[in-house]
Amino acid sequence: MLAGTVGWRLDTERGLTADELYRAEIDGLRGDGAKICEFTRLAVDKTAASKPVLAGLFHTAYLYASVIRGCTHGVIEVNPRHVAFYGGALNFDPIGEERMNKRVDAPAVLLCVRFAVIADGLKRFAGKPDVPGAGRSLFVYGFPPDEEVGVLNRLRRLVAETA
Repeated sequence: MLAGTVGWRLDTERGLTADELYRAEIDGLRGDGAKICEFTRLAVDKTAASKPVLAGLFHTAYLYASVIRGCTHGVIEVNPRHVAFYGGALNFDPIGEERMNKRVDAPAVLLCVRFAVIADGLKRFAGKPDVPGAGRSLFVYGFPPDEEVGVLNRLRRLVAETA
């Protein structure tokens, strides 16, 4: 059974898929020295334990992009009805106005998060559901520090095996 998916794309000379609608906004980040990763296809089967699965997928993608590949920011195009969720759950902020995404025939908004903000949220809340301020954050379902080390070690081994 497939429980969920996440994709990520590192910024290259060819750019990101989101550049199609949001080049000026993404170029602004690049101009400020950001190293950008684009998250795509972040989805979870509704019959799965959706919050822990989504948090695990995102945490793994974040670790790869941030720690392994050195990215400083993540962007994601989402349907406007999901903006509040990504803001409350993962601290993404809108950086682009609503536009029509012809690739999916639906409206989109560009969201961005600094990975330093993700690191702080994980440090404060991962594995600590009773800490005040956790709110709707998915960080409480993130890997606690000892598990994060194990995930990072596994990612490093996988990268080394494919090099």
